[in-house]
Amino acid sequence: MAASSQSRGGRKFWLLGGGIVLVIALYTGAWFYAASQLKNTVLRAIAPRDAAGVSSECTDMDVRGFPFRIGLFCSKVDVDDNVNGVSASFGALRSAAQVYAPGHIVWELDSPTDIRTAHGLSINAEWEKLQSSLVTKFRGIDRSSTVIDGLKAVAVSSQTGQTIDFNAAHTEIHLRQNGADLDGAISLTDANTSIKDWPQLLPKLSASIDVTLAGKAGLVDGSDRRGLYGSSGELRKVVADIGDGKVMTLTGPFSFDEEGYLSGKFKLEIQELGQWRNSIKQTFPDMAKTVDTASKLLKALAGGGDTVSVDLVVARGNATVGGFIPLGSIPPI
Repeated sequence: MAASSQSRGGRKFWLLGGGIVLVIALYTGAWFYAASQLKNTVLRAIAPRDAAGVSSECTDMDVRGFPFRIGLFCSKVDVDDNVNGVSASFGALRSAAQVYAPGHIVWELDSPTDIRTAHGLSINAEWEKLQSSLVTKFRGIDRSSTVIDGLKAVAVSSQTGQTIDFNAAHTEIHLRQNGADLDGAISLTDANTSIKDWPQLLPKLSASIDVTLAGKAGLVDGSDRRGLYGSSGELRKVVADIGDGKVMTLTGPFSFDEEGYLSGKFKLEIQELGQWRNSIKQTFPDMAKTVDTASKLLKALAGGGDTVSVDLVVARGNATVGGFIPLGSIPPI
């Protein structure tokens, strides 16, 4: 009896030990699979894409955090999209997810970044801090939020020769899938934009953008191959605020053609026109005469009031006020 009991106890011990080893093996395999999925998800968040025609490289890739966290680290990230003719390079990447919530990922990305398109648009940017979080679903990214501090960017179009300089103290970008559509909300604090050969209309300001892109939910998870080319949407509201009641609001439908040119019919509303005129003249004294002329024209369109509402029409990148007063050209995306 003693020998039989001891034999059964030995079998139980080995079964228990084998079960523990099996669980550890399965857990380890699942952990490394989750780490691989983490890499793919984070790279999609940096450069949304489909797998076909796209190559990416995570230089010096290191996976850390076993057993309770999943972390991916790279010294540099490069993405080449041969389908849309886009190449991009970024600085160091750090990302992590908890094992019990692998679909909620946080990540950080270092500057600088260099993005180039086959349409001749190049963007160079740097920042002090970029942090993001995203929530995945079964087939990709459902929504994401990104915060950037100290952003400085320069966009140059080789087709038009135009240069756009942009900087902002604080930037937030929120994207989510809404059925087949993509909803986006962007906020900027202490932002400044200058466009070569355009009048410098705006001083440093804070702004918010609320937009929907029809049928473009796939942009957030990389399943949309076409990007913004041939797309359309609704600019629900863009608000630019330089304080003391000086607010500009822009709304209206828009579209991008297959070559990346913007078209749209927007409603531009300017509150406290006189204060806008004075603020811009103080910020850009060399443009005082131009600002006075533009202010008189806008006030005439408003019937002499201090709140102006005009139509801003863009036809394949050519922007006009009311369809007949030219402003300049917007380069293709």
